[in-house]
Amino acid sequence: MLSERRLEVLRAIVQDYVGTEEPVGSKALTERHQLGVSPATVRNDMAVLEEEGFIAQPHTSAGRIPTDKGYRLFVDRLAGVKPLSAAERRAIQSFLDGAVDLDDVVGRTVRLLAQLTRQVAIVQYPSLTRSTVRHVELLSLAPARLMLVLITDTGRVEQRMIDCPAPFGETSLADLRARLNSRVVGRRFTDVPQLVQDLPDSFDEPEDRGTVTTVLSTLLETLVEETEERLMIGGTANLTRFGHDFPLTIRPVLEALEEHVVLLKLLGEAKESGGGMGVTVRIGHENAHEGLNATSVVTVGYGSGDEAVAKLGVVGPTRMDYPGTMGAVRAVARYVGQILAES
Repeated sequence: MLSERRLEVLRAIVQDYVGTEEPVGSKALTERHQLGVSPATVRNDMAVLEEEGFIAQPHTSAGRIPTDKGYRLFVDRLAGVKPLSAAERRAIQSFLDGAVDLDDVVGRTVRLLAQLTRQVAIVQYPSLTRSTVRHVELLSLAPARLMLVLITDTGRVEQRMIDCPAPFGETSLADLRARLNSRVVGRRFTDVPQLVQDLPDSFDEPEDRGTVTTVLSTLLETLVEETEERLMIGGTANLTRFGHDFPLTIRPVLEALEEHVVLLKLLGEAKESGGGMGVTVRIGHENAHEGLNATSVVTVGYGSGDEAVAKLGVVGPTRMDYPGTMGAVRAVARYVGQILAES
C-alpha cells in the first residue's frame, strides 16, 4: 500500500501531465503543489512510484509520466467526479430539450458529448430487448388494410402496414386495440409473444381470427427486427489533437472505431454496477481490442428509470481529464434518461 503522501505525489503528477502534456520533474512538483516536503523527499517518493510501476520515464526526458497502472490508481482512489457548472448544466438541458424524436436525441447527445469532453463520443440506441411497450396503435386505412404503430418506453416509434385476409370493421378494430394494449402495455418486448399467443382464439368470427393472427405476426416480426443493436459515433476528428499521445500512429484507433461490433462489445464490457448506471473507466491495456490499447474508455448506462436501457461514453487518450470526463458523461446520461422518461 502507498502512503498518503505518495498518493498525493501521484495525484500531482497525473494532474500536471494531463494539464501540460510535459513529463513532470520533482522540482516542478514542489513549486506547483503544496506537498509540504523537500524536493529530495519528492524525488525519493517518485523513485518508489516508478519502482512499483505507477509512473515511468520517457527516454528523452528527466521527468516522469503516469502509466496505465498509475492512471488506474488515480481513477479508483484519487479522482473525484468533477461536477459540471450551472452554465454547463443549463447548456446541456437546452440543447437536448430541443430534440424532436429518438434519432434526434441520440444525434444531439453524440455532438454534445464530443464538444463537452473534446473526445470521441459513442451513444448506443436504447436496446429493445430491455425496452417495454408504451402503446400499440391500430389505424384503419382501407376495409382490409391497417397500420400498426408500436411505441416504446424509450421513445422509439415503429410503423408497419398490414394487408388483412378479410375486411375488418371499426368495432372489431377497437376491440383488438383494447385487448392488445391491456396485455402488452408496460411489459417487456421479450414477454410479448407469450402474452398474445391465445388472443386470436378469443375472437368469435373465423375471418376476424385470421386478421388478428396477421396483426400479431406483424407485431412480433417488428419486435424481432428491431432488436439489432445500433449506435452513433461523433467527434472522431478530436483524436487528431492528440497525435503525440498515440505511440506509433492514430490509425489503429480509427480502425477500431470504425468497427461497430468492437464498440458495442466495448460498451457491453462496462461493468454492470448499480443496474448498469455507474460510470466505468477502462484504461489502456484494460481494453481488450489491441487498437484501443493507447486509449481510455469512459462509459455509463442511461435509462428512464433505475435500469440502463443502453450505454453512452467517450474514447480518448489515456492522458485525459478523468474527473471532468466522468462528470460530463454522467451528467449527459442523466439528462438523456430524463428526456426518455418524459417523451
